[in-house]
This record gives sequence, structure tokens and C-alpha cells, in this order.
Amino acid sequence: MARWDKSEGPTIPDWFWQAVDTEAQSRTVEVEECDVAYRFYPSPGKPGLLLIHGMNAHSRWWDFIAPQLLDRYQVAAMDLTGMGDSDYRYEYSSSTYAKEIVAVMDDAGFDTNALIVAHSFGGYMSVKAVNLYPERFGGLVLVDSGIRHPDEPIPDPPKMGGATGKIYPDRESALMRFRLQPPQPCENEYILQYIAKNSLMRDEDGWAWKFDEDLLTTLTDVERKPEDFQAIKIPLALIYGAQSNLFSKQTLAYMQEIIPQDFPVREIADAQHHLFLDQPLAFVEALGEICAELAAKA
Repeated sequence: MARWDKSEGPTIPDWFWQAVDTEAQSRTVEVEECDVAYRFYPSPGKPGLLLIHGMNAHSRWWDFIAPQLLDRYQVAAMDLTGMGDSDYRYEYSSSTYAKEIVAVMDDAGFDTNALIVAHSFGGYMSVKAVNLYPERFGGLVLVDSGIRHPDEPIPDPPKMGGATGKIYPDRESALMRFRLQPPQPCENEYILQYIAKNSLMRDEDGWAWKFDEDLLTTLTDVERKPEDFQAIKIPLALIYGAQSNLFSKQTLAYMQEIIPQDFPVREIADAQHHLFLDQPLAFVEALGEICAELAAKA
């Protein structure tokens, strides 16, 4: 990665450079005639851990997180189809995403004790996967992802992707338009810049973001249902942002009520929905603790 001029803003910490400079293998596995891309950090002999992104995101959102886990795990970070470097489909469904998750774990050589760590939309798809294939997973960590109480007000839906379908004449123009969805500030500008730089693709007309602009209109069977969460049989854990506008204490209380198992929870202070961008080191610490608790249950 080209290093931008550090004199233009706050000093970028060394841990970030050490993480993003860690080399990952680029791999693909075919699922229902589409290539599913993932990044793999092999660490033979260690248990497997799969990282899954949120809506319109991709595996490179984890580049500064995954390498910090390699002392304990071998790690894969996948691109769900329609996002990142994976192929686009004519239509998308939770059952197909569940097959993609299992296929990546199989291709990476992860055994049945492997853990999934999944953010936001990726968390919903992971719940579907562990219910369809419970014997394949050792545990699930939901990251700011859950189901609201029926009486809890639903916030106005964000305009996912913001610039959906927009083609920019040059890379610089596109980078200036990068925004988190749902909208939130993030003090770690260097992380936003890194993600933005790795979220663009070039075509014959210019530059565009790496997601299928038809994804939301062709997505089926992705509604969050209480019975999906009630059916979780594998060890579960949860990490959420204290200031998240998509996950509240009421949501947490409802999940603790309907899910028939006690599960460990970590709240990340001074963090919103994109909590591992807001507080990356606190997130890694919490994730390490909570994964150890899940492993003890397996």
C-alpha cells in the first residue's frame, strides 16, 4: 500500500502499518457457478476463524484486524457475492450466502471448531448459516448485529451505498465521496482512507464502488426473524458499540430473552455501528476474550 503523507494529519500508529503490511493469500471458491473471493492468513496448527463483512463492504475492511489475531488463529476474511471481489449474481438469498460461508471454511481447511465473526448484515447471514449447518461451526460472534424487540422503533433506513450506480471520472473524485453507511463520524481518518482506497474498481467508463448496485433489489429471504435466533444451537457471543444507532440495550435485552442460552457480551465504549473502525484495539482485545470463552464451551 502506498503510504500517504503523514504530515497531512495525525500520525498513523505503527500497529496499523504492521497489520496492513501482513501478506494474505487471495483465494476463490466456486459456489453455485459464482466465484467467492476470500483473503487467507494461514497459521498451521491453530484453530480457524472466519471474518464476514457488512452490507456493501468487503474482506479488506478486516485488513487491520485479521493480522492481530494470528498469534491465536489462522484467519480468513471473505467477500459475500455481490460485494468486494466476488462475482455478482442475478439474485441473492440467505441460503446461498450460507453455502458460501461453508464453502470458504471448507476451502480454507477449517475444522468444525472454527469460529465465525460477522458484522451487521454478515451477522444475519451467519445466523442463517449456523442454523442450516450447525455441525459445521464451533461458535458465532455477532458484531453489532441482532434482532430488535417488536416494539422498538426502527430508525429511518439508510441509503445503502450512497452513490449506488455512480461512475466517477477519476479515482480522486470517488475517494472524496466515500461515506460510511449508516452515516456516522469516525475519528480514525487513516482507516477510512485505507478502506476507501480498497473499495474502488475501474471499468471502461471510470471508477465505481465494489458492490452490485442491484443487490438490494434482488435480495430475498433475509428478514430477521425471532425463530432464527431462538434456533441457534452453537455457542454464541456478541460485541456491540455503546453508541451504535443500529444496536441498543433494548435489542440486547430482547436477544437475551429469546435466545435459549447464556452468551457473553462485550460493549465497546466510544464506538458506533462500525465499532472496529472506531476502536480497533479495544475491539481486538474484546474479540480475543470472547473467542476464548466460546472455545471453552466447544
